Parts: sequence; structure tokens; C-alpha cells
Amino acid sequence: MNVLNPYVRQFLVGWITVLDSVPDIDMLGFLPDFLDGLFNMLSDSSHEIRQQADSALSEFLQEIKNSPSVDYGRMAEILVQRASSPDEFTRLTAITWINEFVKLGGDQLVPYYADILGAILPSIADKEEKIRVVARETNEELRNIKAFPTEGFDVGAILSIARRQLSSEHEATRIEALYWISTLLDRHRTEVLIYLDDILDSLLQALSDPSDEVVLLVLDVHACIAIDQQHFRQLVVFLVHNFRINNSLLEKRGALIIRRLCVLLNAERVYRELSTILEGESDLDFASTMVQALNLILLTSSELSGLRDLLKKSLVHAAGKDLFVSLYASWCHSPMAIISLCLLAQSYQHASVVIQSLVEEDINVKFLVQLDKLIRLLETPVFAYLRLQLLEPGRYMWLLKALYGLLMLLPQQSAAFKILRTRLKTVPPYSFSGEHFKQLSSGNSYSVMHHMSGLNINEDGDVSQDAGNSRNGINFAARLQQFEHMQHQHRLHEKGQTLSRTSTPPPLTKTGVEIPEETKRPASVSALTPGSASAVVAAEINRPPSRSRRGPGQLQL
Repeated sequence: MNVLNPYVRQFLVGWITVLDSVPDIDMLGFLPDFLDGLFNMLSDSSHEIRQQADSALSEFLQEIKNSPSVDYGRMAEILVQRASSPDEFTRLTAITWINEFVKLGGDQLVPYYADILGAILPSIADKEEKIRVVARETNEELRNIKAFPTEGFDVGAILSIARRQLSSEHEATRIEALYWISTLLDRHRTEVLIYLDDILDSLLQALSDPSDEVVLLVLDVHACIAIDQQHFRQLVVFLVHNFRINNSLLEKRGALIIRRLCVLLNAERVYRELSTILEGESDLDFASTMVQALNLILLTSSELSGLRDLLKKSLVHAAGKDLFVSLYASWCHSPMAIISLCLLAQSYQHASVVIQSLVEEDINVKFLVQLDKLIRLLETPVFAYLRLQLLEPGRYMWLLKALYGLLMLLPQQSAAFKILRTRLKTVPPYSFSGEHFKQLSSGNSYSVMHHMSGLNINEDGDVSQDAGNSRNGINFAARLQQFEHMQHQHRLHEKGQTLSRTSTPPPLTKTGVEIPEETKRPASVSALTPGSASAVVAAEINRPPSRSRRGPGQLQL
């Protein structure tokens, strides 16, 4: 059957056809022995031989459909190999046969499902439309068959095939591979978790896929795995690790990934776990960047509206208080994130105290850029309640002091300064009474009582109602110490980096002359002269956000 001579091939196909036409001879029993040879003739250079081989194969396939006993297993192995043939017609014929086998084979094909799937998944993205159509139909037929490990269904082999196809260059194949993993998790969760270590790395790498649809499906699979607390923790740890080693993943996919996980796995659970991990993060630069990204998602994403509503009740609701304290520990990595969190939680007095605690080293270009973003966010619907509270400045005097504190930190020529100053100009003038300013300038910043929603609220943690007593349990003095300690660590880290940079020899020009230190770009505002500081800060803050390179799931950090 493997002879290439065209006359021999014609002779063989002729005899096979004649013998098959004899009623007393069952050629189907011998078909596995010469099936590969017939498929080999489908790519013959002679049109006549190709036609004869195709006619013989069509006749045999029809007989298979009408025969009660066929050896599907041996022939399935041959068809799987031929499905990857470079010849287009051979691939189409092989996929067509596999399609019929999946419909007819039943229990006989269960041990071969992994091999069949390995042939079908690449064919889903074949350049020939006819092959793609048959491959998709076969894939659906295969997935609808409910087989069990006791019947010979090899979950590990199927998972291995799906994992391998996750690295396919074709998006359609990667999508179907993920659907298979999801299907297996749904039907055979226990068996899949046994092989979890084998597929987890590939699933995490798929989070960097250029296709948004693939990334969303990967997250669905991750969420299904992470139903158990052990795997949930493992997922979040791996995710943070990937963000750490791949900064572009955080920038381009961070918002999409975090938002989707919040929908699938409960936003509060996700944010609490991320906060716990980032609280002890040793890479301070990454921790600061990650917290800023999480804070931006918290303040802007519709999926996290419930979380924002809970944080607004931090001073009067136990669940809100627990969430505020949980996030506070890691939000300390970023002064602007802490201020945003306090404004969201309506802890205005503490926000004002945090602003007052900032030192010269904290107020650099990065800080001012983040402050610019916060000022612009204050004009969005998310902070509508805050703007409405400005109508009662006597009741929310610490809010006024916090906003004026932010205003004083901004360069006067920046757009953010003008936005915030314009907003504060709309505050009703009757608020500026001498009594209010005496309260604002009081030395004991934690003794001023607020009135909100029928409650007398002291931001050091005391809450009293007309009927009965309760405590929100937030020790703001301890929180301030926690923030100052974390910022001290960041300042030491920054000084260490500065020393390491200055200890290295300065770069040379082509002529061998050292480049003067003052010509290099400064690392912070404090390192600049007054004139150059204003220029750099104004340039950074007034620079319009880039729109051309950001997709729907990207963050601008």
C-alpha cells in the first residue's frame, strides 16, 4: 500500500474495490490494515488515483454506518495522524471520518478521546472553512458525551491536550481548550484538581494572552478552581507574583483581571486577600504601584460599587469597619491611596491628619501625579455624595480642611489646582465662622464630634446613638502610626536606591567626559531647584493621558 508507483496503486485500489463488492467477503474486518494506505493515496499527484481512493473510502464509510460491529479503535489512531496531514483534502477526509466515528463509536472510542481531541482542536482554526466547520461540529459532539473515568475516560490525558493547545497561535483553538478545561472542572472536579499543578502555570501564563476573550475564559477557569479557600489563596498569590515579574501585565490587563475576579469570586473577598498579601510585600516599589492600581479600580469600576457602599459605612457599620481596617494595612504603601480610602469611608478628620503628616520626601512627582488623578476623580459621580456634603460645611468641616490641605500641596499652575480651587469656591460662605475655625485648629484633632445619619460620630472610634451604645472599633491614632511607619520604610528604601545610584560611576560621553550630575533627570521634586521643580511637576501633571495604546482592560499607572 505504500508503493508510490501509480500503476501499482491503481491495481491495489481496483482489487480492494472488487473484493469489497463480493457479498461473502467482509472487507471491514481488514479495513484497519489498508486504511492508512488509502489515505496516503488521497494526496497522490494523479487525479485519477486520488478520485479512486476517495471513492473507495466513501464506500467503506457508508458500510461502517450500516455495520453493527466495527473496530473503531485501530482506525481512530490512523485518522488522528492523518488529520494533521499537509494535504488539505486528506485533512478534510480524516476529520469527516472522525466526526462519524464520534457519533457511532460509543464506548469503543472512550480511551481514544484524548487523541481525537488532539486532532480536533488544531483543526478548529484550519485555513480551510470546510475543515473548520466539521471540526467544530465534532468538538461539540465530543464534549456532549458524558464519559467517566471508570469507563476508561482519561481526565489527565484530556487536560494535557487542552494545556498544550493553550499555547496555540490560533485564538479559536485556545478558546476551545479553555472550554474543555472548564467542562472537565464541572464534571470531574476531583480528578482535575489532582492534575492542578500540571496546568496551573499554563493557565497563569494565559492571563497575558492578547485576546480579551481568552483572558476572560481563563479567569472563569481560575474562579472555578478557587471556590476552595486553599486554591483561592494560591490563585491570588500566583496572580500577585505574575504582576510583580511582569509589569506590563498589571498595566494592560490589571483592571480586566481584578474586575472579573471580583465579579466571579466576591469583590470583598478578593480585595481582602490582595491586601493581606501586599501588606507584607518586600518589594516596596511594586507594592506601591499595585496598591495604586487597586485603589483606582476600587474608585472607578462599576463592579465594585457594592464595596464602595460598604466602605462608606465604615464609621457606623461593623462590616464596613472591618473592610476599612483590612485595606488600610496595605493601602499605607501609597499616601494618595490612603487619602482616597479615607475620603471614600468619610473619615475626613483622619484624611486631614494624614495630609498634615506628610513630609517633604513624600511629595514628589509621582505623588503629585496621583494627586492630580484623585482631584479629577472627585468630580466624577462616585464622589457625588462628597460634593453634596460641601453644602453643609459646618457639619463636614474636616472634609473642608482635608480638601484645602490637598489644594495647598498642588502647584498653583497645575490644572488640578484650578479644578479643586473652583470647586471649593462654590462652598456656601456662611460656613466660615470663627467657631468652626477654632474647632479646626484645636490641638486635639480626635476630639471633634460629627453628626451624620442621626449618629454622633467621633473618628477615634466612638459611636453613640439615642437608644443604646455601640462602637465602630477604629483606632485612628494607631492607624496613623501604621501609615507613618510604612512611609518611613518607603523613604529609607528611596534613600537606599538614591545612594546606590550615586555610588555608581557617572556615564561617559563618546569623548570620555563625565556627564554632570545636574543634567540627569531628578528622581523627586525635593531634589530639584525651585524653578526646575515647577517645570517638571507642571509637565507631568498637565500631560494628557495616553489613549492610543490602552484597551478596555488596561490601567494607566
